[in-house]
Amino acid sequence: MEVGIIGSGVIGLLSALTLTDAGYKVTIVARDLPGDETQDWASPWAGVSIYPHPDVGGHDLQTENFKYYWALAHRDPTSGVQIVNATEYYDDREDDSTIWYKTVVPRYRLISKENLPRGVKLGFTYTSMTINPTFFLPWVQRQLEARGVKFIRKTLNSIEEAQKITGTKLIVHASGLGAFTLANDKNVEGIRGQTMFVKTGFEELKMHQGSHYTYVIPRMFTNGAIIGGVSQPGSTDRSVDIDLRSDILQRVKTLTNGEIGDIDLEKDVQKDIVAFRPGRKGGYRLETDGSTVHAYGFAGLGYIFSYGVALKVQALVDSIGGGMRL
Repeated sequence: MEVGIIGSGVIGLLSALTLTDAGYKVTIVARDLPGDETQDWASPWAGVSIYPHPDVGGHDLQTENFKYYWALAHRDPTSGVQIVNATEYYDDREDDSTIWYKTVVPRYRLISKENLPRGVKLGFTYTSMTINPTFFLPWVQRQLEARGVKFIRKTLNSIEEAQKITGTKLIVHASGLGAFTLANDKNVEGIRGQTMFVKTGFEELKMHQGSHYTYVIPRMFTNGAIIGGVSQPGSTDRSVDIDLRSDILQRVKTLTNGEIGDIDLEKDVQKDIVAFRPGRKGGYRLETDGSTVHAYGFAGLGYIFSYGVALKVQALVDSIGGGMRL
């Protein structure tokens, strides 16, 4: 059976992987394709850290996702997935009762209260992964092309248009922010992020959440890291906020206790990144609607959900396809 996919971000690409694993013939239609560097899609600009999230649900999806990338990092490092030591800090909770993934991730350890940075109430370490999307997205595309998946570059105006182009009624809709138009979903909104890629030998993954959102994410093959950040729902400003650069750097220095080293904003910043996470008020949408499977609205957690979502997409496609065959 044939399936069309709208979108070649991480959700669309990994959905194509699970669907071809299940024997489907897949065609992907997208405005942006792996290798493109525009601000109009989020997947190439993500950090990427595989931090499960304590507060957004979808624990089974996040767990399956963690297992997939863990295996991939060991199986094929050319994918751009690497194993790293990870630390999370929170200033909005006193204990780890909400950290459901402490039984999922390897080597989980609480940091004693006396060893926490000032203002931090909870901290813990474990082993996780980072992904360099510059390598990962083209890597997935190559896997898919080897399986016969076709990629068509096209800006769509409707899901029906995708059905005509792909020649199949069954569509997986993973267009991210495009769902505002394609699904007429007015809950979809962009969430502005601003980060910097800096040259640094710092090799740990660290994040602070709560009163602020600060992180350092090593990038495989680059001798550098992504540092950030901010989360600004509804902002459409594509320009770089110059004042925010120094604020981010100061927060990252505090986060790493200065271990990231001296970074000169003029000399060591290789790229300023402004992009828009595909958010959705009320949470992500992962469900069937007639002959369409919707999978969008994951905001800044697309990679953290991606393979788990792809497995669910395949199950939903199976449920539709079985009915269509009757």
